[in-house]
Amino acid sequence: MDINKVHNLEKAVIQILNLDGWDLDWCGGGFEHYDAVGETPKGHPCVIEMKFRKKYYETKMLEKLKYDKLMDMPEDMVKIYFVSDTKANYLFWLNELKLDDTKELYCPDTTLWTKSRSNKEVYLLREEQASIINLNE
Repeated sequence: MDINKVHNLEKAVIQILNLDGWDLDWCGGGFEHYDAVGETPKGHPCVIEMKFRKKYYETKMLEKLKYDKLMDMPEDMVKIYFVSDTKANYLFWLNELKLDDTKELYCPDTTLWTKSRSNKEVYLLREEQASIINLNE
């Protein structure tokens, strides 16, 4: 999946959420550690990190570095991790989520731009930890 397709998917998710009462702006074109910023339908400030997977995995991987950057945002911001895979779309509200210990996995250096790999510290989120799940059926 190339970067333009990912950006288009991010923008599409934002448009759909905005139709449902959110007030989000896309900011995924830069080097931020999140893809959208704005407000939830209840008016709370929020940031959203998004991942689009071509395969289904039972657990959803979140890099510890990205999690830490999100959690460094102001305390009153709602931190959200959105994952889309072949089975469903998942929204994880990270602020109050109890995470298991990190795992070290051998992953691509970046999502799209390189073939090199390295060990990364990640959290593996279980589907039942998602606040919202929309099945792709």
